[in-house]
Amino acid sequence: MTLQTNKLSVYFKSFRQLGWTHVAPYLVYQFQLRSGILKRRTPPGTYGDAAKKAGQLKLPVFPLPNLGYFRALLSEQREELLAEVQEITEGRVRLFGGELHPLELTPPGDLAHWTYYTSSQFNGQDIKYIWEPGRFGWATVLARGYLCNQNEDLARCFWTLSEKFFRANPPNIGPHWASGQEVALRMIALVYSAGIFWHSPHTTPARIETLTGAVAAHATRILPTLSYARAQNNNHLISEAVGLYTAAAVLPDHPDAEKWKEEGWRWLHHAIQTQVAPDGSYIQHSTNYHRLMLQAVMFAKRVAAEQFDHFPEESCRRLAAASRWLLAMLDKSSGGVPNLGGNDGAYILPLTTLPFSDFRPVAQAACQAFLDEHPLPPGPGDEMTLWLGGKPMHATPDTPPPNLLRLSGRRTWAYLRAAQFSHRPAHADQLHLDLWWKGINITMDPGVYLYNGSPPWQNALDSTAVHSTLTIDQRDQMTKASRFLWLDWAQAEVLDTSKDERGRLTWAVAQHDGYRRLKLYHRRTVSVEGDTWLIRDQIVPPEDNSRRTNPVHIRTHWLLPDWPWTFGNGGLGLDSGQGEIVIQISAAQSSLDYRLVRAGEDLLGTSVNPEPTWGWVSLIYGEKIPALSLTATTTAAPPFTLNTRFEFPG
Repeated sequence: MTLQTNKLSVYFKSFRQLGWTHVAPYLVYQFQLRSGILKRRTPPGTYGDAAKKAGQLKLPVFPLPNLGYFRALLSEQREELLAEVQEITEGRVRLFGGELHPLELTPPGDLAHWTYYTSSQFNGQDIKYIWEPGRFGWATVLARGYLCNQNEDLARCFWTLSEKFFRANPPNIGPHWASGQEVALRMIALVYSAGIFWHSPHTTPARIETLTGAVAAHATRILPTLSYARAQNNNHLISEAVGLYTAAAVLPDHPDAEKWKEEGWRWLHHAIQTQVAPDGSYIQHSTNYHRLMLQAVMFAKRVAAEQFDHFPEESCRRLAAASRWLLAMLDKSSGGVPNLGGNDGAYILPLTTLPFSDFRPVAQAACQAFLDEHPLPPGPGDEMTLWLGGKPMHATPDTPPPNLLRLSGRRTWAYLRAAQFSHRPAHADQLHLDLWWKGINITMDPGVYLYNGSPPWQNALDSTAVHSTLTIDQRDQMTKASRFLWLDWAQAEVLDTSKDERGRLTWAVAQHDGYRRLKLYHRRTVSVEGDTWLIRDQIVPPEDNSRRTNPVHIRTHWLLPDWPWTFGNGGLGLDSGQGEIVIQISAAQSSLDYRLVRAGEDLLGTSVNPEPTWGWVSLIYGEKIPALSLTATTTAAPPFTLNTRFEFPG
């Protein structure tokens, strides 16, 4: 149940928790948008007009890899890459790394100035489905395919599709220009891809002129709304700063090039040093956005090397820590990571044949770029290292180990979520436990599914109830004020940890204060021996020895794979195909009511209708698949303890 707040309370709490350094730029942006200033600063035009004062376009933006080495590296993945290329030439694209969709570059209907498109939907559809093809990720696939076989049909396809986009989306007209971040990401992919096609006979002077105007128009669009990106202080600011800096590098004779470079460089390093914590965690509390950030800054670093600009040491230190953080979250056998926080399918430079869910390419490339290390075995993910790895600009920084709770069993490992928020949380997910076995995610984070769908699918998988944690009195841990805004942040603290003789974490205790209004804390103890996991959930008053007389509703929840199951004596058996996993939930002080929900429908337990959002997991934006939602509930007076035991085969 979400706590209700009025608008004035929301505004007051937002100002108090986010601070004026974020709120003031947002107010400036809103004033400029509503007053028409932004419409005057970004007038409609043509790419030809934008090209007239742009000067010469200098591509490629950084040197291409050795062709022989590139082809040798992709020898085993060549057919996979060319199969994806074939899909694109046939007019289909895998949006968000998922299922095939038609490659639509022409928004329907008559288009207006971009300031008209302030809604999160376009023609009744989530606007992300309009934006994703316009990010030109498909162009990077065509370009890499062209390097593999020098097939001029791919160069012709790239230019045909690019020109189709330019004709349908003139500068500052239509939804593709509504977001400065979308504009920046498109420009980055454009200059990367066009650089590979630069010497093709299909790269004619007329096309170069149009591309020159496009780059100039994109950079000119970014700068007036940089205040919005500054207000967000997240991946928007990173992307737009990289876009400005890149535009200055490829259009050095443009009258605004110096300003683009100055603003891009300034805000890029401001963002790195304020968004990446010293322990390497990223401000958006999301593994997907962590990857986006690392890719964007690696691209900027490659561009900067050609401009003889060196990242400041503090930026390098933060990025080295961010590389270690991602590596620590990685399941090295599968490339998977916990589906933490916002996952909107962003993969801005998919320079690999490995799937969207595989984070090894970025982890390897980032460790090369910022640590001069290669922590993962050679493999198909190394193509991204070839493109973006580069060499560290400073001596490898001495960075502390990531400050996260990763516990290790024999063939299992787990991540216990215990965050101290200094920036707005994405999900109400404190003390969520992400448990992995042999490369398989067993207790899952549900992901996102849709930001802008029809009710209830409006960023609905961010609540406490759908994470693998505990809820009290059917409340979220924090107050949900809007689709993306949580207030009254729950803060967690680590109370104790223990390591084995090999230095691996095997026991941890953490608690959070998200139920402080009820004068209660949720404390979770996680321990592992071999591959047996014990999770002890305690609901305790501020003083452990005090007892409340008022009972509360207690619900522990585990989101599990959609596998064949059996249930008996409070234990759920899951048939993994490699043996049975047994989950046992118990409480010495009370009897428990067990419930199993799949895809919003009951399989076991109470006849009260489940929430339609229960029993789902989304690994790809816009796609959801059934999962098993196991809960045990009771009503009891605190202090109270629930125990969960996971037994794995063998």
